Amino acid sequence: MTRLVLALLVVAVAAGCGGDEAPTAFQEASVYYLLDEQVWPAFRDIPEGDAAAEGVVSALAEGPSLDEAEMGLTSGFPESVDISVADGVATADSDDELSVEQLAQLVYSLTQPAVGATSVEISGESYTRADFEEQTPAVLVESPLPFQGVTAPITATGTANTFEATFHYELVDAAGSVLDENFVTATSGTGTRGTFEFTTADVSDVFALVVFERSAEDGTRIREVRIPLTQAS
Repeated sequence: MTRLVLALLVVAVAAGCGGDEAPTAFQEASVYYLLDEQVWPAFRDIPEGDAAAEGVVSALAEGPSLDEAEMGLTSGFPESVDISVADGVATADSDDELSVEQLAQLVYSLTQPAVGATSVEISGESYTRADFEEQTPAVLVESPLPFQGVTAPITATGTANTFEATFHYELVDAAGSVLDENFVTATSGTGTRGTFEFTTADVSDVFALVVFERSAEDGTRIREVRIPLTQAS
């Protein structure tokens, strides 16, 4: 849990001690950092309701945890971003000019059910996730998230834009031995992003989920991403 979440929890406890004022309620959400300059989600607890968007932006500015940084996640998101959400549109105002990667982070993080926005407006321009295909990995796993506690069988969901809409996954243990493997077919591919959902075998001692493509030329692995997991108690 990041320092941001800990700080919010302290605020929630303090609010709960202030008489009739209800303590802040939290919800599970994704915050999109960067992996090789493309968006990649990480698990966070953020406030519910009107404070959700501000919670997401604060988590972006806080940056990845130490474990997430070790797996390669980065952020560099500015702290000076004001955000509001009304009628499904998030409006952002920043003293700093956001790079295309930072814009992708912001749009992906705000356009999720936990926040409720479907588009983001900044500097008079409106953006959706579709505007950032180059900043989106070929296979984007949105569940499970890095270091999330899981039990097998694992159901994985996300989006993909791969050749002929196919890619591969492996479950591996701490020694790197493959516990389960298979190929997945998304709803679309070859230039059009589609969705996917697959369920793994019921295996023990899962350490990571690995997703990758096979090169159409020689069958070698390309665009491989390893998602560290933990065993749910």
